[in-house]
Amino acid sequence: MGVSSLSSDLGSALSELLEQLQAVAHLETGDLLVIGCSTSEVIGQKIGTASCDQVAQELFSAIMTFCASYRVEPAFQCCEHLNRALVVTRAAARAHNLDDVTVIPRPGAGGALASQAMAGLSNPVVVEHLAQRGKAGIDIGHTLIGMHLRPVVVPVRTKITHIGQAPVVSARTRPKLIGGKRAHYPENRCT
Repeated sequence: MGVSSLSSDLGSALSELLEQLQAVAHLETGDLLVIGCSTSEVIGQKIGTASCDQVAQELFSAIMTFCASYRVEPAFQCCEHLNRALVVTRAAARAHNLDDVTVIPRPGAGGALASQAMAGLSNPVVVEHLAQRGKAGIDIGHTLIGMHLRPVVVPVRTKITHIGQAPVVSARTRPKLIGGKRAHYPENRCT
């Protein structure tokens, strides 16, 4: 299957996955959604070996449509060559008190999706980490986004398990449970 025929299904699969995640994560206006993606894995290649701009464009479009619909802030994780820094809008960086760094992600050194985010976001910046970590995230192709999520991460099982050839792991976070055995917790916060 060529990249052209593969990419036509990617956006719709990712859109469906994002809606399934939202049904469980309940992202609210301004929340950070972390997205890690290996376009190489999406097209069936080893991570970091075959960045694909066409796939990145398709996925970026689906992510931005979702984020606009729920007024959520996307944070696009770069690859390991940029120490998994993130591309966000300058407005999100200010709202979340994030310091920007100087680098321009490219396919092969940052990743195709991060590169697409630099080209497609309004006033993008790169930040090293999220001070107020993401409330939820999607990891497409084992890119290891956990370092950018809040401390208590809960996996979200979705019907969509792959985007193209890449396995997908979705997650939400929840507040820490504190207080010990005498404490009481709202039922919807414990799982």
